Amino acid sequence: MTTSRLKPRPWAVVTPVVFLLAGGLFAVSAANSEGTDLRPGRTTDLAGLVQVENRHLRELRAESRELTREVDALSASRKDLGSSQAQETVRRLRDVAGLKRVTGEGVTVTLSDAPRDVRETSDQDINTLVVHQQDIQAVVNAMWAAGAEAVTIQGQRVVSTTGIQCAGSTVQVNGLYFPQPYEITAIGDADAIEQRITDDGYLQVYRSQAEEPDIAIGWDLERGYDLVARPYTGPIRAEYAKPVG
Repeated sequence: MTTSRLKPRPWAVVTPVVFLLAGGLFAVSAANSEGTDLRPGRTTDLAGLVQVENRHLRELRAESRELTREVDALSASRKDLGSSQAQETVRRLRDVAGLKRVTGEGVTVTLSDAPRDVRETSDQDINTLVVHQQDIQAVVNAMWAAGAEAVTIQGQRVVSTTGIQCAGSTVQVNGLYFPQPYEITAIGDADAIEQRITDDGYLQVYRSQAEEPDIAIGWDLERGYDLVARPYTGPIRAEYAKPVG
């Protein structure tokens, strides 16, 4: 009896080889990525990046605060007159620099973009429907002009080095990114702060637009009697101009 064998087809040989090569590529990719995405830019959205950067910045600030405490402890251990005088000067200036907690009465202003249905149907310029950094800055300036003791934006203490910058659909304050709505709080004489905000020409235009149905940009002002402004905890970098030699 003659036994015939089937002639192997090309795909029967090629398919196992392809699977082996693909398996090898997966293994190499897994080793190189070490459990991370090799192309994170394709899968990571802006909100995710903001959260990662904010978390990293907070970790660095925590490390900075720990190092500052160590420096303060070492400085306090010195007994010479010059060091004691310098420490006393620092203590006096902490309030002015925004490095101490402040509590009391004041005013909170909340700014927010127009509702989505308004943004999608309004014929108005889109720039009038969203909050800009100059809107936030106008509120802050009015609060300072009214003699506020402390001002915060999204809980971040406003100090002399604080910058307010738009970053896409978020605003950057003290290096951290925040989405709207934006809460701006001032501690001080509530009557004086509210009056200054009411009299400010720029904010009068903003409030009038908030009342227009086809703009409806968010505006809210509330008084508070137990407000808290936490101290500034970011890096302190004093920079000043120098004459050209």
